Amino acid sequence: MTEPVARLPLIGDRAPDFEAESTHGPVRLSDYAGRWLVLFSHPADFTPVCTTEFAAFIALADDFAERNVSLLGNSIDSVHSHLAWIRNIKDRLGIDITFPIIADIDARVSRAYGMLHPNTSKTATIRAVFVIDPASVVRAMLYYPMNAGRMVPEILRLVDALQTADRDGVACPANWQPGDDVLLGAPRTQSEVEARLADDSIELTDWYLARVPGRPA
Repeated sequence: MTEPVARLPLIGDRAPDFEAESTHGPVRLSDYAGRWLVLFSHPADFTPVCTTEFAAFIALADDFAERNVSLLGNSIDSVHSHLAWIRNIKDRLGIDITFPIIADIDARVSRAYGMLHPNTSKTATIRAVFVIDPASVVRAMLYYPMNAGRMVPEILRLVDALQTADRDGVACPANWQPGDDVLLGAPRTQSEVEARLADDSIELTDWYLARVPGRPA
């Protein structure tokens, strides 16, 4: 009999609450209220791809912090395994892992966030990423397979896009980078269409596709 899979949180949902042990002691979702949170899972400690990913997150940790973003790892490993792996990374790579890693032995966090995909593994989480805003709302999700590491600069770019959209009431086009032009929402009435067509300050491709200069982060 196939074990039922928990419903994945959807974009716009309130992030599932949790309380768990971690390498920094007990952690709760409420600890991150008022901050952005990147919650990500990895399949297992002492594995090659996961080690390179943790190094990549640390390489950009200051950039995330500048954006009011906390990092939080998760896997179905014990605290002792996490601590031993952190020491190994420090000894072998000279890298300090400064963010907490949840020891999700009972898989409660992994199940609540849909990080266990039974067709891949029944005992290891896939590479999931949840971007959660200061109001504890899920704003974005990314899923990667076991054998492909994440592009951490893309996760940072995604945070920049979400924060820019929130701040300026705009949308970010394909391949957008901070400082690039941004998009205005499409007009919803005939009068809004006419006003847009008459506005010389907008780079107008057509009535529904309009660009304006982006502001620095």
